[in-house]
Amino acid sequence: MNELDVVGVRVEMPSNQPIVLLREVGGDRYLPIWIGPGEATAIAFAQQGMAPPRPLTHDLFKDVLEAVGQELTEVRITDLREGVFYAELVFASGVEVSARPSDAIALALRTGTPIFGSDGVLDDAGIAIPDEQEDEVEKFREFLDQISPEDFGTNSQ
Repeated sequence: MNELDVVGVRVEMPSNQPIVLLREVGGDRYLPIWIGPGEATAIAFAQQGMAPPRPLTHDLFKDVLEAVGQELTEVRITDLREGVFYAELVFASGVEVSARPSDAIALALRTGTPIFGSDGVLDDAGIAIPDEQEDEVEKFREFLDQISPEDFGTNSQ
């Protein structure tokens, strides 16, 4: 397992499909995962530290975990089968729960939980970006700084 940071979300053109981009910590691979607009909004809200007037699903899940005394210790992106990514939520109790990566990432950002990607997933879907191409990644980060959750066209109520 390799630790991953969330670079951010953006809308891929011309399909208008949101993606979340993860970066391998201490490596040069990036992992793009296509996600739904609702999850893109949830991830963007968490990254920007925005609190909606009413809890979104991922905020509610975080609150429930706190209320029942459960700690999410890590999120693992475990598999890629037929173009579909799979993830697991790992709790301090040892319980593991299957999840969509987008939901797992949105929850991890809210709880400060580390995200990991399996070697197989990074080997299959990771994109190596050498240091000389870091300028492009920096442009992507600048784009992310300018985008807001409302740009994903969802109603967050």
